[in-house]
Amino acid sequence: MKEFNQYINGKFVKSTSNETTEVLNPCNEEVLSIIPKGSVADANAALEAAQGAQHAWKSLTAIERAGYLNRMANVIRENRVFLAETLAKEQAKVIGLAQVEIDVTADYYDYNAGWARRIEGEIIQSDRKKEHIFLHKAPIGVAVGICPWNFPFFVAARKIAPSLVTGNTCVLKPSCIAPNTIMEFIKLIEKINLPTGVLNVVCGTGPVVGNALTTSPITGIISLTGSVYAGQKVMEAASANLTKVSLELGGKAPAIVCADANLDLAVNAVVSSRVIFSGQVCNCAERVYVEDSIYDEFMAKVTKKMSEVKVEDAFSENNPDMSSMVSKAQFDKVSEMVEYAKKEGAEVLLGGGRSTNFDKGYFYQPTLLANVNQNMQIMQEEVFGPVLPIMKFGTLDEAIALANDSEFGLTSSIFSENFNKVMHACDQLQFGETYVNREHFEAIQGFHAGWKKSGLGGADGKHGMEEYLQTKVVYAQYR
Repeated sequence: MKEFNQYINGKFVKSTSNETTEVLNPCNEEVLSIIPKGSVADANAALEAAQGAQHAWKSLTAIERAGYLNRMANVIRENRVFLAETLAKEQAKVIGLAQVEIDVTADYYDYNAGWARRIEGEIIQSDRKKEHIFLHKAPIGVAVGICPWNFPFFVAARKIAPSLVTGNTCVLKPSCIAPNTIMEFIKLIEKINLPTGVLNVVCGTGPVVGNALTTSPITGIISLTGSVYAGQKVMEAASANLTKVSLELGGKAPAIVCADANLDLAVNAVVSSRVIFSGQVCNCAERVYVEDSIYDEFMAKVTKKMSEVKVEDAFSENNPDMSSMVSKAQFDKVSEMVEYAKKEGAEVLLGGGRSTNFDKGYFYQPTLLANVNQNMQIMQEEVFGPVLPIMKFGTLDEAIALANDSEFGLTSSIFSENFNKVMHACDQLQFGETYVNREHFEAIQGFHAGWKKSGLGGADGKHGMEEYLQTKVVYAQYR
């Protein structure tokens, strides 16, 4: 069993708190590691280290900063199997998907390094003679990144890479549920000689470490990926210093399946979008609306497809589609929501409980629900598990209205072979992302941003990088 320490100012140091947290393997409930349950003093030390390093870091050229990101990518690729195995163990992500996360993360560091020569300002026309107006882009200062447990390694890169390439320094708080891969990565990148204090990692709870990081006047920007509740707490904490926030929060993604859709394509995409990482992905298809004329045919196909989903240990050689839920708390939440849906009148066509094939772990069956209506909890609140509720609609405008009837606005999808229907839906759906005739999964060069309670700001691409920049305008009068 491993024990990790805080990483502050270029060194692994003991926490000033004597409390620790056990990290479990969700598939067998065995203890994998012990991490510090950090203190306010730990958080402040990390922030002060980042603040102390920031001037020298921003003084490097952007391409020099990018070189460190390229070296991080190389370290990941050199250790890709080890990191994937670490990830799969700590969060029950099937090994194939864990390997994808590791490999894409390496690409993400390289991608952001590529922006070094593309950070641009502007020259604005002045109303005065012999004056130029220069708009510069500048780093904000110290960036705080708060990571979730579902894609911990990739989301850490979402916060580290754009903040560092733009000249900020960074303090990262991993999830207490899945910190191991991040901590192993920090150990591995010691050899790239990143300047002291540029990147710091502090483990601990949200109410203690998270609150200290987000209320500090040192912090210039807070990037959180997590629940709506966590986002609200961060906004409250940031308000005292008017600290900038970038929040990616929950989702309740609708998938609209029209009568003219390619049904096999739609079924495959919807199911894969629902069971990926046991449904614990914010952009997963969480609810499905099917046109009434094809409802029976779609239900027959989706029931068959869901029944074929393989649920096994994350390291199974049978290439399973999903594994255990990440924790008992997550398992219990999904179970309670399905039981409540049944009380509200939903019909369980498939699954609906614990998988009986395992003595230990938090394995929940792929679950299909029919006879649901828009007002049910299962159609309004994020499940974050392998549960798929399906209802029918009459017209496309009705389906769009049902899809938009949500406090969330992260991702959505439509399946149709009719160009006009697709474009109409894309115009009317109130979501940061809409996928057409494909599964829900974003690209690193896009912009992953939610509407409504799904967040503020966003990540990825040019616009994600610019979250970490502020503007400065220089009025240069000459004679």
